Amino acid sequence: MREQLTESDVKKIQEEIDHRKLVIRKEAIEAVKEARAQGDLSENFEYYAAKKYKNQNESRIRYLERMLRTASIVSDESKPDEVGINNTVELYFEDDDEVETYRLVTSIRGNSMKGLISIESPLGKAIKGHKEGDRVHVQVNDKAGYDVLIKKIIKTQDDSKDSIRGF
Repeated sequence: MREQLTESDVKKIQEEIDHRKLVIRKEAIEAVKEARAQGDLSENFEYYAAKKYKNQNESRIRYLERMLRTASIVSDESKPDEVGINNTVELYFEDDDEVETYRLVTSIRGNSMKGLISIESPLGKAIKGHKEGDRVHVQVNDKAGYDVLIKKIIKTQDDSKDSIRGF
């Protein structure tokens, strides 16, 4: 599956890659050297822990580089009165008689526990492009769905404080 990323997402991922290559890689290599110098590797826990840390860092670098190669870049083309990427919305859930606040983000930033809903999720797909006052049906699967009312849209353009998973 291709990740949908904004230009800001790409920049943050590249910053993480650079940090991992220039800082963490050097630290990990040095930790392996120090642990190896302690002698017998067959019973050297520090050596195995340092190797594992180094390998995890290299794996994360490969994962992020592959993500950048295969990602599609999306931009928020929404009108000023429509729900778009990085907008915060207040939604009224009719079935539960509750109002909840969410922010629509790209999939890499999605974290429903923090109120960050992916544009690729059923809720994100349903509300994107709609206006305040619109009643929207969210289709979860072939058999289940629910209705929400878009109560309020708060436009935000600065996503620089949002973190990307793993950063």
